[in-house]
Amino acid sequence: MKDQFHSQSIDKGNELLPIGTVLKMDGVEPFIMIYGRKQNQVDGDEKLWDYVGCPYPQGHISTNTNIFFQHEDIADVVFKGLETKGELAFRKELNRLLAKEESSN
Repeated sequence: MKDQFHSQSIDKGNELLPIGTVLKMDGVEPFIMIYGRKQNQVDGDEKLWDYVGCPYPQGHISTNTNIFFQHEDIADVVFKGLETKGELAFRKELNRLLAKEESSN
């Protein structure tokens, strides 16, 4: 079954991926499902992570199973989450706010 998922690889692109996206990272088992974007790790440094995910298919079990990662860490996208008009509008606004914040630093 694992090989079936790998044969369905989707281009990750340059945009933030939607909630619900299932992916593979090199050296990390099992698959990971994105459930948050632009997150700070509570007990970590002030680094802003592109994503927080949880093991798939288990889902979010506890904060101990959170996986924080950057877009470039994604090896393969095996399922892309739902992209509604609301998702696209949210992502556009998020990108605008992040660009504004970056230009002020």
